[in-house]
Amino acid sequence: TILLILGFLSTLAVIALIAVAVTQNKPLPKNIKYGIVLDAGSSHTNLYVYEWPAEKENDTGVVKQVEVCKVEGPGISGYSHATEEAGPSLAQCLQQAKEVIPSAQHKETPVYLGATAGMRLLRLQNKSAADKVLSSVENTLRLAPFNFQGARIITGQEEGAYGWITINYLLGNFKQVSGWKKLLHSLTSSSETSGALDLGGASTQITFVSKDLSLESPDNQLYFRLYGKDYQVYTHSFLCYGKDQALQQKLARDLQASTSTPSSSLLDPCFHQGYQRTINISDFFKNPCTSDKKKELPFSQLYIEGEGNYQKCRENIQTLFNKTNCPYSSCSFNGIYLPPLQGDFGAFSAFYFVMNFLNLTSEPNPFALNKVTSTIESFCARPWQEVKTAYHHIKEKYLSEYCFSGAYILSLLENGYEFTENNWQMIHFLGKIGSSDAGWTLGYMLNLTNMIRAEEPPEPPLSHGSYMGLMVLCSLVLVSVLLFAWLLFHKPKCLQKGIV
Repeated sequence: TILLILGFLSTLAVIALIAVAVTQNKPLPKNIKYGIVLDAGSSHTNLYVYEWPAEKENDTGVVKQVEVCKVEGPGISGYSHATEEAGPSLAQCLQQAKEVIPSAQHKETPVYLGATAGMRLLRLQNKSAADKVLSSVENTLRLAPFNFQGARIITGQEEGAYGWITINYLLGNFKQVSGWKKLLHSLTSSSETSGALDLGGASTQITFVSKDLSLESPDNQLYFRLYGKDYQVYTHSFLCYGKDQALQQKLARDLQASTSTPSSSLLDPCFHQGYQRTINISDFFKNPCTSDKKKELPFSQLYIEGEGNYQKCRENIQTLFNKTNCPYSSCSFNGIYLPPLQGDFGAFSAFYFVMNFLNLTSEPNPFALNKVTSTIESFCARPWQEVKTAYHHIKEKYLSEYCFSGAYILSLLENGYEFTENNWQMIHFLGKIGSSDAGWTLGYMLNLTNMIRAEEPPEPPLSHGSYMGLMVLCSLVLVSVLLFAWLLFHKPKCLQKGIV
């Protein structure tokens, strides 16, 4: 009888242990949400698909990039003369997003479009055309099977701030830990954030947290709460100082500085020797970045010939940065407040693309400033035919401007923001961090997830405490039964007789 009881109890305890373990550790159903952000830049548009679990981490969604699609054609601001074509240009990438996101979740997937400096300039130049472009884009996005949430022109401050969020999110600077892990984290790594340097075609942004941030220029300050922590950041966006518009500004200044009897030919040190380009004057001065430098000229076209002289190129570019007037304790250029630089900086978008082409993005040990300078100087000195042959797979428009872009980046960072030989290696040129592109769109998505209600995460059938209690109880029953059986069969006969 006793053996039967012991056997029954042992079996019951084993079955209970297995049942509780299987039930508790059964895979939980995945509850993934998706979001789409379109980055409508000055030169092209990219569509990004993001995903995140429905539950939140300290009120900020855990977002990662799962797809990117480059829209064919120019940026949406390039459709100012055919506004009805702006929206349909997005169709192919929207189709790609439909294939990536499960069809059952299409209706609940939010889609946002943020237009940047190209559309800011178009709005200044022709507000009616800008409105029609946005209307065309909205019509296309509304027809898509997703949950359209808006298409708008984001401010330069937003672009800078969301880029800062992206960089720090991907670098893990927002991750919060607790208990003994928090102490270990503080001993093994710095909790400081990284600054963000963004360079597009029409604007450039600088954003960072500074301990010396004063109240001198409140317009350049933003506040965020991310992962349970507050951040006060400095940010400024320079419209017309993206690499494409900076080149236009430089050419306009070169024309202004030409002789009293201007020639239709311009020798440009920022293009390779042997390179030639023709510019229509009427189109050139329509641009808001150059319209204030408009000059009556006796010719309709400007012929540019390359000279390939890095030093003269830098001297020409230097005139773009007005350092004479600073109404604050410290400035970058054009009288804009800039607190002392602090911490590391992630430089992305065109900063990365140009420096990567020049093989100057080595990590984790960035090149010294003198090495960067000599590399760009050597590249500019190469004849155009040699460059064209060596890089025949690159579009001529981009290839012809790498000399200018490299020299401009150095001028912007050295003369504009006053990075020096001593702190140059604080700059890290970043294209991707993990599987996600460095840029403002991920930060935008992170911020927007605060507005998406967090659902209760799927929970195991038992709380952790109940699960552990049941496991301990079942284990004790099993151990007790086995111990009792051992005592029964290995103790002296008198004890066995007593038990009987």
